[in-house]
Order: sequence, then structure tokens, then C-alpha cells
Amino acid sequence: MPKTPRGERLILTLTGRRNAGKSSLINALIEQEVAIVSEIPGTTTDPVAKSFELLPLGPVTFYDTAGIDDVGELGEKRIARTRKILFRTDIALLIVDAKGLQKEDKKFIQEIQEMGIPFVVVFNKIDLHKPSSTDKNFCENENVKFCSVSANTKDGISELKEILVNLAPAHLMHEKVLIGDIIHPGQLILLIAPIDLAAPKGRLILPQVQVLREILDNDALGMIVKEREIEAAFEQLKNPPDLVITDSQVVLKVAGDVPPEVDLTTFSILFARYKGDLEILKKGADRIDELKNGDKILIAETCSHSVNCDDIGRVKIPRWLTQYTGKKLEFEVAVGHDFPIDLEKYQLVIHCGACMLNQMEMGRRIIEAERRHVPITNYGITISKVQGVLERVLKPLTKGLEIII
Repeated sequence: MPKTPRGERLILTLTGRRNAGKSSLINALIEQEVAIVSEIPGTTTDPVAKSFELLPLGPVTFYDTAGIDDVGELGEKRIARTRKILFRTDIALLIVDAKGLQKEDKKFIQEIQEMGIPFVVVFNKIDLHKPSSTDKNFCENENVKFCSVSANTKDGISELKEILVNLAPAHLMHEKVLIGDIIHPGQLILLIAPIDLAAPKGRLILPQVQVLREILDNDALGMIVKEREIEAAFEQLKNPPDLVITDSQVVLKVAGDVPPEVDLTTFSILFARYKGDLEILKKGADRIDELKNGDKILIAETCSHSVNCDDIGRVKIPRWLTQYTGKKLEFEVAVGHDFPIDLEKYQLVIHCGACMLNQMEMGRRIIEAERRHVPITNYGITISKVQGVLERVLKPLTKGLEIII
């Protein structure tokens, strides 16, 4: 199986009460004994990720989670971990055993519905007990998809797979594009990739690699240089490039070096459209002009990296924002998948480019911020905003396209 970026995998999370058969069901779905199965309730404690190929969905990651009926202080923490996993979930499976739908199950159904996550109720262990008419009527009345399976005998597994295919979000069932809709075969695309302290040794970062691959897939011509080589690149070209894509950290310098008649955008702008909602993220950046002394700003990072003295999220953006607004702002950092639940205390969320998140999780973070009335934007849009080039770098995404900004 080709290696797929973690941010591109469909994520399926199995929830349910202890000993409902979540781990057994994973084994039945992928036809391998990969999850530990035990009759002892609470065998699975922390969420466990398992990546496989599940045809016809392709590469997926299963999350096996602790029981939603776990008890005690530790149990509450385990349930909280399960809820965090749901924020990055594309499809949820609520596993129900022979006891039928209990209060914990119905409460969780309501929570999943409120989060807007596609899900299916899976009545497991039908080799021991068929689901009651009361439970099936409940699902029908609540417009909840359900099926009956036995992880032990494999009965109903094919039907469950079909339901999962139908539940898959539409945007994950067709090919997404970063720039494929704004470039044409034969065009020359110039990429600007700074090599600074934060740049990984011996390789390009994921956004640069993905953009370069999409250029090739669309039969366009890709050229990549450092920001100090822009002038030399233009001098050697017979005609100027059709589009320049730069790292946001050097967008001001690049905007000065690239003639105004040449289209210019940034990797982060492309990923804002690819993984999030460009309109909402731009509105979030507009709120920068309304920040006041003492306002709290959340810097949301998702990838692991060594923090250095020139760190983009922890050093540069706070410095640029402070200079732009002239205000005394407070900055806090959230790392990885730990997106805070107390967003109301922030006046703005500035998110990284989300190259290590799937589209569903980034979309859910945007939805959560919107629901809590907290403006959200991303690194690249913020940088372009405070450096006065935002309208220019957005322009290539609007030419002849139905994209609202």
C-alpha cells in the first residue's frame, strides 16, 4: 500500500460501553487479529490508533477507545480522551452489546449528533442476542443508521462496510486539489522554499512536496528556489512564471521581488482552502484590527517540531502581531491534537497550516470556534494580513472561480 500522509487518512472511531466488542469488531473489519480482545471490561484504556487499508475506502485509521461507561476519576479522564478523539473523526461507530441501548449510549448519540459527525449504531454480538424492537424503533425514530453484526461469526460485517462507505464525507470520496483547479498544462509554477533554522534537514516540508506533486500531476512545470534566488530565476526564464507560491514567512520580501502582474500566493493560503474554510479564516484575520490590550491569542500547532529562537508560531507571529496592532497581547500555545475546549477566553485563534490534520478535524475546529463565537484564522493568512499583502495572495484563488473571500 502506498504511504499516505496522516492528514489524508479517513479516521473511524469505535466507541461504546466497556466490553461491547469494539476491539473484536476492528479485528473483524480488517480480517486480522490486531486489537487485544478480553472478556475483562476496560481492557482498552487510552485510545489506540491502527492504520490499515479498508476497501473500498482506501487507507483508514481506526481508533479503539475506552468504554463510555468507565467509572471513577480515571474513568472520567478516559472518557474525556475519547471525546477528544471524536474531534478528529470522520465516521464514528457506536458499538452496542447484548444489553441493548443504555443511557450512556443514548447520551453519546446525542453528543455525536451535536458534533455533526456521521455515525452508525452497531448492534454487536447478534450470535448471542438479537437487538430489541425497542432499540431498533429508537434508531428509526431518531433517524439513526444502524446495523446488526457479530464480530465473532462475521455476520453483518459486509453490510457494515457498505454503510461506512455511504457515510464517508463527500469531500473524502473524491480527489481534492490544492492548485489543480487554478493551473493548466504547460504553465510554469515557481515555488519559493526558504531554508532556515526551522527547515528539516535533507527534505522539503509536506506542503511543498504536495504542491510540487500536484504541479506534476497536472502536467505543469515546477521550479523551486530559495527566496534569495528569485531575481536569478527570473533572469534565466524566457517568460515570467504563471504563478509564484511562497512560504508565508518570506511573503513580504517575495511580494517585493515578484512583479505585481505575476500571480502570487502562499502555501498556507492554499492549505487554508484545501483543509479549512477560506472565507471564515479570512474573516478571522480581519478581526486582528479589533484586538485590544490584554486580549488572549491562541497559537494552535499540530506538528511536533523543535522550538527555536526563530519559531514561526511562538516567536515571529506574536512579534509581528504586536508590531501591527501596537497592543499588549497575551499569547498561549496549544500543541498537537490538544485543542482547548475553553475557547471563549480567547479573542482570536491562529492555527497552523494543518498539513498534519485531516480535513474533517480542521473543519471541526473551525466549526467549534464559530459556534463559540471565537474568530479563527491561520498562520499564513495572519502573516499576509499584517504585512499588507493579503489581497494580493488571495487573488489567484478567485480568478474565474466561484470562491468567496
